[in-house]
Amino acid sequence: MLPPALASLLAFHAPLSTLQREQGGATTLLTPGVNVLALNATYLPENRSGVDLETVRDWHEGQGQPVLVVGAAPVPNSQPVARLRLGLWHPGDGTGNEVVVEQLSRLHLGTWAGVLAGVYDTPEWAPALGRHLAARLEDERSYLPLLAYRSSVPVGALLWQARPEGGAALLWGAPDDEVGSALLDSAAGLGGEVQVALPNHSGLSLRESQELHFSLLEV
Repeated sequence: MLPPALASLLAFHAPLSTLQREQGGATTLLTPGVNVLALNATYLPENRSGVDLETVRDWHEGQGQPVLVVGAAPVPNSQPVARLRLGLWHPGDGTGNEVVVEQLSRLHLGTWAGVLAGVYDTPEWAPALGRHLAARLEDERSYLPLLAYRSSVPVGALLWQARPEGGAALLWGAPDDEVGSALLDSAAGLGGEVQVALPNHSGLSLRESQELHFSLLEV
């Protein structure tokens, strides 16, 4: 069984992935041509006794993909790639924030993807990400893209997913905390509590946060 935070990350990204695979309690998502870590990783359960990591390695390599895994704790004999904190966002009052956030039509996912990729300094990935999400979201009506503007310039992007208990914002990017707060406040305003993923170096605060580790299995 996956830890709750990891299961939530999987529930957000699975509908957006191209391929899914189950093995020994682990779930693998694969999305060729898209550089989102959570769309190209094997999600590991807390009890890994039923997971054959060699089989996981062989499958990733057979697809021509890095052997990327994610779990609630670091995996022995692996190279750390990234850490996320998943928790609940507590909206602020927005006082003094000059950032404007708007809901975006799915027809403009190319623009959205361009902003997100730019935030992470990977603009070359934007066209493929935009095309992929446009195709996946055509039948996934529970997702809503948000775009943040500062002085009429788009600076941040967030993808919100509606859930029975509120929502989730587990794919997003902002150049600074002011833009990040504005995006997350807008996501929270869509209804109920919003679960958020933050890079470990972020200065924003979450309630009830749990840490997740992405790493590459060593050859």
